[in-house]
Amino acid sequence: MIDEKRIDDVYRRLYEEAEASGYHLNPEVTFTKSLIEGLLTNEDRYGYWSCPCRIAEGDKAYDLDIICPCDYRDPDLDEYGACYCALYVSQEILEGKQQAQPVPERRPDVPPQLAKQGAASVAAEEGSVPVWRCRVCGYLCARENPPGVCPVCKAKKDRFERFGFGRAS
Repeated sequence: MIDEKRIDDVYRRLYEEAEASGYHLNPEVTFTKSLIEGLLTNEDRYGYWSCPCRIAEGDKAYDLDIICPCDYRDPDLDEYGACYCALYVSQEILEGKQQAQPVPERRPDVPPQLAKQGAASVAAEEGSVPVWRCRVCGYLCARENPPGVCPVCKAKKDRFERFGFGRAS
């Protein structure tokens, strides 16, 4: 059992970090704190915050893609309005303009022989992803779509331009 004070401290920190970066925690505080308890349990168990809604292997290299915030958070937010475990939600869900819906698992099955390389290495072999540049501050990120808000200067998604292509990671 995780100490309530520890959960509350992490909740406050995550909330502040999320809001400062243009993200939002699920407004159902009791539910969100239960997810945080899962993150902390996994941290105690494995030494890192693996997603509380997925089964971790206990091998950080293998689980790197599901360490919170996971590699699938932004595509899930873009397409479904919430991440897989619903810790993070979109502005529309936060404001009640959109209903939360089930989010299918995006994590690919990684063949056992590639487990030590990590799931991210498999993605890198499959090709490249667009690189987006914030036209305000120059921040660069390689992902399918630009972030909703620039984590550096807080410019909105429409201030990003496609800059080129990078290796998937």
